Amino acid sequence: MLTDLFSLEGRTALVTGGSRGIGKMIAAGFLAQGAKVYISSRKPAACDATASELSSMGGTCISLPQDVSTVDGCQALADRLGQHEEKLDILVNNAGAAWGAPFDDFPESGWDKVMNLNLKSPFFLTKALSPRLRAAASAERPAKVIHVASIDGIRPNPQETYSYHASKAGLIHLTRRMAARLISDNIVVSAIAPGAFATEMNRVARDHADDIVKFIPSRRIGRDEDMQGVAIYLASRAGDYAVGVTIAVDGGVAYASL
Repeated sequence: MLTDLFSLEGRTALVTGGSRGIGKMIAAGFLAQGAKVYISSRKPAACDATASELSSMGGTCISLPQDVSTVDGCQALADRLGQHEEKLDILVNNAGAAWGAPFDDFPESGWDKVMNLNLKSPFFLTKALSPRLRAAASAERPAKVIHVASIDGIRPNPQETYSYHASKAGLIHLTRRMAARLISDNIVVSAIAPGAFATEMNRVARDHADDIVKFIPSRRIGRDEDMQGVAIYLASRAGDYAVGVTIAVDGGVAYASL
């Protein structure tokens, strides 16, 4: 029914990087639509506090702190979730990092840290959780994997964040490759490419919004509901046929002319 098109009632989700920023926005949106939500982040205290805050607003949000920057970390999170759930309907691979440095000074550590967390971990966490995603999936109600990429993976910006740009472009293409394979298991893989949202990772948008909006066709910074609407669409019945897509949520920066 159309009235249930965006409902997440009866579904279980896991959002990495869910203690703050875009991950927290998505987790709150899923809870509002009826999902049971697990959030994970590297810092246990922050993860616990956010889970408690979101649960107090209604619904069930559970903290599963874990560093997923390594393959072992990805497997550990999958194992921890497995202690609570036999099935997983929705996985949001949101945990990420950035690194900026001039070309001549850019360090290997800044390359490896960003590429591992932004590109390697989404693949291996999805792989580790695939038995639970397959257990939840059916032709009538596919499981969902949503990667959080960036408009920096669609077009470059002036900042010298080389590994970040490369990792997000790679994640967008990885989304297509994974989607082509996993749809045969009734798992729909898609991605979101955020633009300027006021988060800890995007401090420029947070602290200098008046300057940033001059370069955004919509003339504003992204709001929580902008991110939540697209994430809910992809996670719900409404997005079942959107296989392998990446949706830019950026006020027109990537595709509209100023």
